Amino acid sequence: MQIISTAEQATLKIGKALAKKLKKGDIVCLFGQLGSGKTVLAKGIASGLGIDKKNIISPTFVLIREYKKARLPFYHFDLYRLVNLREILALGYEEYLEAGGLVLIEWADRLKGYLPQEYIKIELIIKNEKKRLLKFSAYGRRYKDLLKAFMQDITKNSRL
Repeated sequence: MQIISTAEQATLKIGKALAKKLKKGDIVCLFGQLGSGKTVLAKGIASGLGIDKKNIISPTFVLIREYKKARLPFYHFDLYRLVNLREILALGYEEYLEAGGLVLIEWADRLKGYLPQEYIKIELIIKNEKKRLLKFSAYGRRYKDLLKAFMQDITKNSRL
């Protein structure tokens, strides 16, 4: 499944729409090069959970930020500066996956063999200065159903 975003505002709206479908325990893994819009999408998802998008900053230097005053606890990982996988394991990465909140991981490719078995994969690809291609993949039955419902909503509301 793919969506073209033609502006930052559209990427925020896509994230907000996806957040409406997310539940406790869900995992969203973001892939894409620097500047592809991963943090913008994370802000949209957070906004959809009731978190002011202005409060969402990339946790690049601390690896994770927790936001608990929302519809769901939101655990925002940014693994850009991850040097060694032991760092993420020492943070209690696996415990966050089972903590009953929404886990969003930027630079999920850094996890290699530690990617969860079931999750939503979103790859963000730069097409030009403003245009991004968002490619959605589902790993696991729950996520296949979620993406199907999400895409139905998106096609009904094509003003993204």
